[in-house]
Amino acid sequence: MADKDAIRWSPGVELSKVEEAICKRCHRTGRLFSFLRRHRHELFDEAFQEELTVMYADSPLGQPPRPPALLGLVTILQAAHGVSDAAAVEEAMFDRRWQMVLGCIGTETPPFSQGSLVDFRRRLMENGLHHRLVERSVELAKATGGFGYKNLRVALDSAPLWGAGRVEDTFNLIGHALDVVVSCAAHAAQLSPEAVREGAALEVLGGTSIKASLDIDWDDKREQHRALQRLLADVRRLREWLGVHLRAHVGEPPLRDALDQLERVIGQDLEPDPDNGGSRIARGTARDRQISISDPEMRHGRKSRSQVIKGYKRFIARELDHGLIVGVTVQPANQPERDATETLREQASAFGDVVELHIDRGFLASEWAKDVHERGDVVSCRPWPTRNRGLFGKQDFELDLEAGTARCPGGVTTQIGEKSARFPAKSCDACPLRARCTRAKEGRGRVVSIHPQEDLLAELRGQKATKEGRKRLRERVAVEHGLAHICNRQGRRARYVGVDKNVLDLCRYAVVENLFAADRAERRAA
Repeated sequence: MADKDAIRWSPGVELSKVEEAICKRCHRTGRLFSFLRRHRHELFDEAFQEELTVMYADSPLGQPPRPPALLGLVTILQAAHGVSDAAAVEEAMFDRRWQMVLGCIGTETPPFSQGSLVDFRRRLMENGLHHRLVERSVELAKATGGFGYKNLRVALDSAPLWGAGRVEDTFNLIGHALDVVVSCAAHAAQLSPEAVREGAALEVLGGTSIKASLDIDWDDKREQHRALQRLLADVRRLREWLGVHLRAHVGEPPLRDALDQLERVIGQDLEPDPDNGGSRIARGTARDRQISISDPEMRHGRKSRSQVIKGYKRFIARELDHGLIVGVTVQPANQPERDATETLREQASAFGDVVELHIDRGFLASEWAKDVHERGDVVSCRPWPTRNRGLFGKQDFELDLEAGTARCPGGVTTQIGEKSARFPAKSCDACPLRARCTRAKEGRGRVVSIHPQEDLLAELRGQKATKEGRKRLRERVAVEHGLAHICNRQGRRARYVGVDKNVLDLCRYAVVENLFAADRAERRAA
């Protein structure tokens, strides 16, 4: 195990004359450098450094790893300035601002390597300490800005994050998955991929691309069908070869995982062809369709009806009084917004009780919103609009949710069912207000949909109708601005493959946002 004292970082606290001069030059355009230099010992205090050293418990004795606190600062600077690992090494060598923060002014050798950064992020993620970086940035902001609160007003928002993997159509998806199986089989059999393809008599795989190997007129549906059968014939031949030559390995990773992935992409994209025999590309899209082999967790999703996402959604929870981000997460793009709220809730609740929750409609069906409302605290959200095209809207009906009844403008009362209140057709047919209430044919009564949180929706509609309620709705703009700042720094496309790595990446951008908020608060307090 690595010596804890050897990887503990003890930078100076007082600024040298050189550092004072650099901080003075950073007054306008490099404030983060100045802030980190003055508060690095607080951000990475003794207790947090003790947590970080645990990550290196498996390191052998000998040459100690670089101090994790130093690497943590590098990770933050990378996010703030959009710098790669290789460029970060160069910045630490030639930029005096980086050297000031990292405590190595005048260094002639890099204070860290690219490999140490990669290893640090891996350990940070495996030990779940990337969220601690966000927590430490909030704690530092509270200390330097004089914040002190137990009750939180929190707003949630999400934004698309396009995946780093290549999105592929059915032919390329199956071909790529097949190629992964060949690579795993070659490793298990200690053969070259070419030898496996030759041994299994594969005809399509091995060219510059799957579609180049098939070489058909892709506008001809019949040729497409024949090409698909050729590709599936390669799949069958490879399965047979594996059953004969690698039977002992097919049930063990990584070959087992590669075969599972191949079966998954075939099952999600193909169906029996009743007209021509064999298989065809399935009509419609599978609900949890894998869209990339290089990043298997990417999914198709939507931010709105017009905005398609191929990858992930990133989420933040921002505290509204001081502009601090108190929760972050990432999930595949096909999952609804409400699924992200429990993770955000757990992170935000570590800083206090959430007494106001500002959300958009995507989060409205979450348990968090329900619980906040049932406690009698504030949920702020624009309600779903009622669209009745000139007919009586839901607001014209008297809904008694406790009694489970609904009374229409014509005075008829009916029971509320599981999801709706259905008025008797006989009453509606004889009602003089029928023309203003429903366009259903005679013999059918008016149906009013009832949301599982109808009482909350009614309250939200009431809030929107008042000046004070509309003012409260506008407060959520702050989280939109905060997320926009993160998106501008992080970019449109994910840097990493997989949910976990992208959560880590989002954490460090949240840290940067919090440090800027802390710097602004400190200047106001000065």
